[in-house]
Amino acid sequence: MAKQKKPGYIERFLKRADKAIDEAVNQGIKRADEILDDAVEYGKIAASEAEKRSRELRKHAKTEAVKIKSRGEQELTKGLSAARKLAASEKENLETLAKLAELRKAGVITESEFQSKKKKILDRI
Repeated sequence: MAKQKKPGYIERFLKRADKAIDEAVNQGIKRADEILDDAVEYGKIAASEAEKRSRELRKHAKTEAVKIKSRGEQELTKGLSAARKLAASEKENLETLAKLAELRKAGVITESEFQSKKKKILDRI
């Protein structure tokens, strides 16, 4: 005949099983909370680093903008200077042509000399 178990054996077994399950759940929740806390902390660190890097990049961008603006102003100044020289040079060339024409009329230079000088001046323009 099979050995009979004491009454209440199943109830005690079920209570122990419930207790084990509760402990496992509590440990799982506790571990999940720890992991979540770590994740939040890492998130704060990452956000702080991202903000720091963002400030550095903005500062660098401002510095580069100033440099680019300065270079642009220098190039504009060079271009304006060259344009002024060209305008002055053209004015001088036209004045020289007018003087040569007067010299030709006065008979100081010949027509061929005038044409030769005129061609040289016009080639420079």
